[in-house]
Amino acid sequence: MADFYRAPPLPRAFIWRRAHSLTGLWLVLFLIEHLFTNSQAALFFGEDGRGFVSAVNFLKNLPYLPVIEMVLLGIPFLIHGLWGIQLLFTAKYNSFQTDGTTAALSQYSRNQAYTWQRITSWILLIGILAHVIHMRFIEYPTSAQVDGQQFYMSRVEGDNGLYTLSKRLNFEVYTPQHIQEIKQKNLATPPVKVQKELKPEELIAAQKQQQEKDWIIALEKWPLNENQLVAVSPSFGVAELLLVRDTFKSPTMIFLYTGLVLATCFHAFNGLWTFMITWGITLTARSQRLMRASATAIMVVVTFSGLAAIWGTYWLNLKN
Repeated sequence: MADFYRAPPLPRAFIWRRAHSLTGLWLVLFLIEHLFTNSQAALFFGEDGRGFVSAVNFLKNLPYLPVIEMVLLGIPFLIHGLWGIQLLFTAKYNSFQTDGTTAALSQYSRNQAYTWQRITSWILLIGILAHVIHMRFIEYPTSAQVDGQQFYMSRVEGDNGLYTLSKRLNFEVYTPQHIQEIKQKNLATPPVKVQKELKPEELIAAQKQQQEKDWIIALEKWPLNENQLVAVSPSFGVAELLLVRDTFKSPTMIFLYTGLVLATCFHAFNGLWTFMITWGITLTARSQRLMRASATAIMVVVTFSGLAAIWGTYWLNLKN
């Protein structure tokens, strides 16, 4: 009799849909934090992006940061992305004109929203992957330690505004010629002979030589053309700010990131509206209308924050 009343196990697809929904909510919260932080590179005129610098330094100094990033970002992105890819290849759209063999219900706004949810999924799949590779791996600041002080280095395109900013944000600019001079000077210095026991002054000299080598390795991480420079700062936040500034000097990057922000914000907040229905929070027509208006309002504010960082970091706030 006990087996007769036992509840059947939950279908795997149901579990995946709920995990997809929950991780989507978490990623919406992350999106709000991420775009608000980025907006501080542009919105507080006259502050030279110091709000952005403070926020980035706070995050950088969190203990066990790689573990936090993996648990709170990597795993949710993986779960949400895997089921999202499944939806991309199984979803059926009915908001386009057809030949009559399938339904065409383009007059309903929710059908249109569903279609755009899937279209923006493609944009996010490609765009977020490219964003992470670009910002986290290709252009991520290198670092070296000198006299117990950690310095962070970013590759940037040269412009006159960098030199005025360097005085306000406390960073130095190294040209390719300057880097070669430092390298030649290091090569010309006779190496300290390695012995079992070094005198204190010899140990200090050996440590300094090693630090100079580490410094040169960090400076030479990227190949530089004639117009590219390396900006060096004791603040990781400043190095990241200069990376953001340099990225949004490019009209191509502005265009690509504008599309990514618009697609991401629509996807996130349309998904938030769906989440509230899926979990039985908004069941009545009135509550769904209210939630749609609320989600739209939040979407506008968050989208503005993201676009402010793209269009304002260089062209309005940090050009000179």
